[in-house]
Amino acid sequence: MRKNKLKQMFKEGKPIVNGWLQIPSAFSAEVMANQGWDSCTIDMQHGVIDYPNALGMLQSISTTNVTPLARVNWNEPGQIMKILDAGCYGVICPMVSNRKEAENFIQACLYPPKGYRSFGPIRGLIYGGADYAKHADNEILKLAMIETKEALEKLDEILDTPNLDGIYIGPADLSLALGEEPGFDKNEGTKAYKEILRILDSASKRNLFTGIHNGSVEYAEKMISKGFNLVTIGSDQRFMSSGAKAAVENIKGIKKKQESKGY
Repeated sequence: MRKNKLKQMFKEGKPIVNGWLQIPSAFSAEVMANQGWDSCTIDMQHGVIDYPNALGMLQSISTTNVTPLARVNWNEPGQIMKILDAGCYGVICPMVSNRKEAENFIQACLYPPKGYRSFGPIRGLIYGGADYAKHADNEILKLAMIETKEALEKLDEILDTPNLDGIYIGPADLSLALGEEPGFDKNEGTKAYKEILRILDSASKRNLFTGIHNGSVEYAEKMISKGFNLVTIGSDQRFMSSGAKAAVENIKGIKKKQESKGY
């Protein structure tokens, strides 16, 4: 089976730079995948991407050596299994708030006896190889998003869930859970920033994979220096809009407006 490059980079202590895809287009996914990212995540939660879109995007990504990941829109076994069958090599699951929800997520990614994933990797066999079923449990990356008030209270039990590979932090929802304004690149004086470091410390002590979404290169570099293994920077939609806006504002002499705080 094709090896998961991200797991090898994690073992070697190399930072992973992740691209984020929200536009439902195989061509835009191909363009993004050719820019040098280590991985690209198809966002099926807040992007405008459905399963047929995701399938074509996975095919485009596979023309490169970029590792394909997906964020599903909920902790729903059918969707998790289906995107894995399509050849996705890692799943980011949102709103994992306790041990039971973490177990449900992880077991949907694993074949029996460890989990209850149904067998039928229709494209996984093409992308991963003929021995996909034998090695998939070990190669698929399973990341639970820590972003709810309950998850913060039950962090230890989530992190101690067997077969969890790691966590991914969405600073916007995490901020909302703490009564703060949603957004990325949290200032050091905020509750969200303190919780981000607490989550990082707890996960790192267990040798778990740690990822976080960032709004800027500078903040992503800061998070790498703090010890995060994977940093996401912006998204295809944000890169397109910010690049176009900068060109228009420059030629028209318009004062730059503050960008939105969404994905």
